[in-house]
Amino acid sequence: MILYHGTNADFDRISLTIGLRHKDFGWGFYLTPDRQTAVRMAQKKARLFGGTPTLITYELDEAALQSDLKIKRFPETATVEWFLFVDANRDRKNDKTIHDYDIVIGPIANDGVVLQLTNYREGIYSPEEAARLLQDRYLDQQYYFGTERAVRFLRKTNVEAV
Repeated sequence: MILYHGTNADFDRISLTIGLRHKDFGWGFYLTPDRQTAVRMAQKKARLFGGTPTLITYELDEAALQSDLKIKRFPETATVEWFLFVDANRDRKNDKTIHDYDIVIGPIANDGVVLQLTNYREGIYSPEEAARLLQDRYLDQQYYFGTERAVRFLRKTNVEAV
C-alpha cells in the first residue's frame, strides 16, 4: 500500500517525537493514502514553518495489518467513538498518552471537525450530535504510526518537492 507524508523538508529517519503532541491520534508519525491531502499538508507546513513543500512516499508492508501490532481502525466516516478519541488526544490539559496502539487508521479531523470539537467542549452539542453533524462530510483518511515496531513496516520510496 502506498502512503504519503506531506512536510517541509526531507529526512532520513522517522522520528515519533517531532511535531505537535496533541494531534488527532496522539504524538506519532502521520501518513495518508491520498496524495492531494499530503500535498496540501506539505504546502501548509512550508507556509507556516518555512522550508520547501515536500512529498515523501512510503510503501507500507501490508503484513503489518495482519501482524501482532495493536491496530485501531475507525470507519471512514465520523463516529462517536472516533470523535471522543480525537477529542481526548487533542486535549492540551492532558500530557499523557491516552492509548497504546501501534497504528491507528481513521478520518482526519479537518476544520469542520475542529468546530464541532469546540462546540462539544463548550456544551453546545453532545458527542452524538457532533458526530451526526459530521456524517455527511467526506473526511480524508490518515494512518498514525506510534511505535518503532510499526514504523519498521514502512519503506521510503520517493521524495519530491511539490
